[in-house]
Amino acid sequence: MPNIVFILSDDQGAWAMHCAGTPELYTPNLDRLAREGALFSDFYCASPVCSPARASILTGRMPSAHGVHDWIRSGNLDAQKYAEAGKENPYGGYADETEPIAYLDGMPAYTDMLKDAGYTCALSGKWHLGDSIRPQHGFESWYTLGKGGCFYYHPDVVENGEITVRHGEYVTDIITDRACADIDRLSKGDKPFYLSVHYTAPHAPWGAEQHPKKWIDYYDQCTFDSIPDIPDDPDMVTGPVYGTPRRHENLRGYFAAISAMDEGIGRILDSLERNGILDDTLVIFTADNGMSMGHHGIWGKGNGTFPCNMYDTAVKVPFLLRCPALVQKPGTVIDAMVSACDLYPTFAELVGGEYPEGLSGVSFLPVLRGEAGREDVIIVDEYGPVRMLRTREWKYVHRYPFGPHCLFDLVNDPGEEHNVVDDPANAQRVVEMRRRLEQFFLTYADPTLDGSREGATGSGQLCRPGIYAIRPDVYAPAPTTRKEQDDP
Repeated sequence: MPNIVFILSDDQGAWAMHCAGTPELYTPNLDRLAREGALFSDFYCASPVCSPARASILTGRMPSAHGVHDWIRSGNLDAQKYAEAGKENPYGGYADETEPIAYLDGMPAYTDMLKDAGYTCALSGKWHLGDSIRPQHGFESWYTLGKGGCFYYHPDVVENGEITVRHGEYVTDIITDRACADIDRLSKGDKPFYLSVHYTAPHAPWGAEQHPKKWIDYYDQCTFDSIPDIPDDPDMVTGPVYGTPRRHENLRGYFAAISAMDEGIGRILDSLERNGILDDTLVIFTADNGMSMGHHGIWGKGNGTFPCNMYDTAVKVPFLLRCPALVQKPGTVIDAMVSACDLYPTFAELVGGEYPEGLSGVSFLPVLRGEAGREDVIIVDEYGPVRMLRTREWKYVHRYPFGPHCLFDLVNDPGEEHNVVDDPANAQRVVEMRRRLEQFFLTYADPTLDGSREGATGSGQLCRPGIYAIRPDVYAPAPTTRKEQDDP
């Protein structure tokens, strides 16, 4: 069984790599993975925001089956514990941060399956699925962050049950350092290992002081011609950008964060090579969700607008895979439509493990072997009461209970610029796509956790939903003005 290194970035659109067609971006190590392995051009997250997307990666279930519908705003730490200990609250955060909530307790994850199959599992980086102090789901080594995000030079690092604020240290380097140390240690063991490397990059903040001067300077004179420079979407909630210096500042910081992360990925590949296990290791790079950086006039992901959006820039993510035993023709571009929910079945097939019945995903190993994939592939995304069904040719977005709904002709309008849901010529198509969407969730959702009945607004989740709720206000109120939201 191969070792597995799973590298996950934060808020990175599928477009945001040099090898994906953004010429200004310097990403030689991501380009190396694409050159020596395979690039999936149509890989989709399950939800266009952090925590639900990450929960779906781990469990193979949609948010309406695992119950994480928005980014987790509360339940990461026991704030009272630190107050009683007389410690200064090092991680800041929200007043509603109260006690730890293990959002995925009782929900099988693929890391549990890998542990049962004989793997040693280690985590270096962001968790953001609740109860950050306690190792969960098969991880024997647990090195994470107290909350979801952090300021890049002031991360709150969790190790051995304690939080330490690492002032003046760049979080991308801290995560990389630990990942490389894990590789050195685990490569000497007698068991295969699984290593999750979860970067916070390139998530905001993007200020010049947040990233290495080397990379800020590198992009300082860049005009970012490949990125749309169009008026802000009227539903955008993250503040005005068009026609202000913020466009350059945001893109400079975003690109700097990616290049700094790319450097770290290069160090991880070097560590695997130095230990003589690079070609015996499955290396995967992907992101939790996509990101619009001016695309559609939006600066954000699914919750960059209210109501939330399902543009491809928000739901399509990069996916690179390097493993000589699996990729027979290096440099392959795979255009099969694949979902993050397919990862659990794929890992199970790879190691001969088992996965729960009732998952919507299927293994994509046959695609790597050059075999035909599923004939009738649909991609489904959800963000609380906003749901999407996508085929090769069409995308339908339904917003419960009242809309507005969207239909995009992806053949003639790949940029999703013209909503044709009200065109009488498409009336039957809308009915059919809505039927398929609702049938999917009737099949795979847990009625007690169904997102179409939940009030997720894009401003954060405060506790588990449905019958598991421990407080009446499960979600933070919807944004009413253009302001910064999402996890810090």
